[in-house]
Amino acid sequence: MYTTGQSIIVSGGSRGLGLHMVTQLLEAGNKVATFARSYTKEVGALSEKYGDSFYFAPLDAVDVNGVTAFVNAVCDKFDGQLDSVVNNAAIGQDQLLMHTDPETIQQIVNINIVGPTLLTRIAIKRMLLQGSGNICNISSICGSRGYAGLSVYAGSKGYLDAMMRALAREVGEAGIFVNCVAPGFFESEMSSVLRPEQLDTIKRRTPSGKLSNDENIFKVVDLVISGTTNMQGQVVFVDGGITS
Repeated sequence: MYTTGQSIIVSGGSRGLGLHMVTQLLEAGNKVATFARSYTKEVGALSEKYGDSFYFAPLDAVDVNGVTAFVNAVCDKFDGQLDSVVNNAAIGQDQLLMHTDPETIQQIVNINIVGPTLLTRIAIKRMLLQGSGNICNISSICGSRGYAGLSVYAGSKGYLDAMMRALAREVGEAGIFVNCVAPGFFESEMSSVLRPEQLDTIKRRTPSGKLSNDENIFKVVDLVISGTTNMQGQVVFVDGGITS
């Protein structure tokens, strides 16, 4: 039984893992809001199907005023309540640091670090007034393990893990739970940049013998934001055992 009856923000919910999570949460009976840089046909389909239970806005994640207005609009639309935030929006990297241009570095930092930090900062202000809430960062095993060609991306995910641990101590006594879900290399647009031989190597080194998928990851995210556990300040790996 999935989480139901919550008001939830999922960043980057127009495609990939984000879209899967938004869709599943709506189907389970939650009110869900998401943002991305552009409107997509998938977003249009969700708007048509779920009506007032779904809210979307085209938004740049580092636009402070835009993110603030988005959170305020979500709370107004969803009866003043904000139960959970899933920081999902991110971009990947497959390039040695010495070949990564400064513009790409800045883009990764903006989307993977600045964006979730701004959204979390604004969201917890609402949650502190409520005395409850859940923050779930979609991290990565790259934040805990080294992989060549992913140094900037790994650094951004390591930041999410570190921020989560500190924030859990800041807001835990106020009834807000902060955790990370860290997928391994899973079937996604980001893993599609890896060569077939790279993916085959990853599968061979994974005890389960297979990559995770969107549903595997969503089930763990759903548990983290359910409010049914006492999980706080933790990184939960969904990687088929490759980090074991």
